[in-house]
Formats: sequence, C-alpha cells, structure tokens
Amino acid sequence: MGSAARVAIYYAPLPDDPLTRLSSAWLGRDPIANAPVPQPSLDGIAEITSEPRSYGFHATLKPPMRLVDGTRWTGFMAAVRAVAAGIAPFALPPLAVTDLRGFLALRETSRCPALEALADACVEQLDSYRAPPTEDELARRRRAKLSAEQDAMLLRWGYPYVFSEWFFHMTLTRRLSDAEKAVFQPAAKTWFAPALAVPRVVEDICIFTQAAPDVAFTLAERIRLRG
Repeated sequence: MGSAARVAIYYAPLPDDPLTRLSSAWLGRDPIANAPVPQPSLDGIAEITSEPRSYGFHATLKPPMRLVDGTRWTGFMAAVRAVAAGIAPFALPPLAVTDLRGFLALRETSRCPALEALADACVEQLDSYRAPPTEDELARRRRAKLSAEQDAMLLRWGYPYVFSEWFFHMTLTRRLSDAEKAVFQPAAKTWFAPALAVPRVVEDICIFTQAAPDVAFTLAERIRLRG
C-alpha cells in the first residue's frame, strides 16, 4: 500500500443479508465490486449520498488510518485475526432509520455492550499499526469544536469518537435540511424496512482499504469472529 493509503475496520452486513443489497442501491455503489448500482428514483438522492457512498455502507470500529511505515500487510492481517479470535459472534439489536445530528443513519434500537467491546478492542489492539495524524488532519478534526475529552481521544487514538465517545451508526446521507429530511427520512424507512425486519448476527469484521484520498473505500477482507 502507498504512503497515502488508508485502512479501516468496519462492521458491514454479510453478503447474503438483504441489507447489503438495499444499502448498495441506496448509496449507489457496491463496495465489494467497487461498481455503481442504480439508486431509487428519488430526486437528489445521488447528491445527498455522495459522501457516504465513498466510504461504503458500514459502521466504524477502527477509524480510517494510514499504516506505520514498514508495516507488512501479512502482519496487519494477523493482528486483525487476533482481535477477531478473542470475540464471539453476537446478535445485533434491531436497527432503525434515525436522524443523527441532521444526518440519516441506521442505528441500533437498544444498547449492545458486545458491539461496544468489539469497537474498543479494534481501536486499542490495532493502534500500534496506526501512523499519527498530520497537523492538517488534526486541524480538520478540530473544526468540529471537540470537547476536551474528544480532543484527548484525538491526540491519543487519532480520532475523537472512540471508547466512551463511540456510538454505532451506519450513515445514509450527508447532513440534510429540514425540507430534505421530510422527503428522505420516510423514503429511507420504506426502502430499508424489509431488511430491518430480519434478525442478524455480527459474525465477522471487515478490512476496508482506500488507495488514495480521492478514491473510494473497498472491502478487502472479511475476518470471522472466533471467540
């Protein structure tokens, strides 16, 4: 991987989960094949999904990071497998389309300690592979007016929303105006309803890669949980 490339550890639904098909269509891209997918016939949907489209449908566990110089991919893969080996599969609470600070996202309908433990393990146990953020990256994150605790997380872990600041979410749109939300929130609820009614188990974690800052993230590997 080049020096500008990034990796991230995500939760993403399994290939045969109906949520995979519906989310790829909603965002307009299949992150496995890295290919465009026809979107629902809604005026403006291509624009409001542009940002999440580039990341691929996911919930972040270990945020995107550049790897330390000299990191061997085989070594990084072994570390991810070691994390997965310590965690057993678990049931994911039902998901719902929610308004998350102006964005639409799928979120769990009840707290899931197993999810929190999985995210914490990915952040902590893979951190030795993370290259430190640049001054530009720090400045960009701080434009969000971080709390003191979030800023401390940013300096220590390279991202402000980890551990006590982390929350599960699968982003569906950019930040919406009230008028846009009135259109797209009910549309998203209708679109995802068939998939959200299906029980699901978190069976693996996913390594997504981004070759350069101006290209999309794609799914590189699925690593099964074996705890």
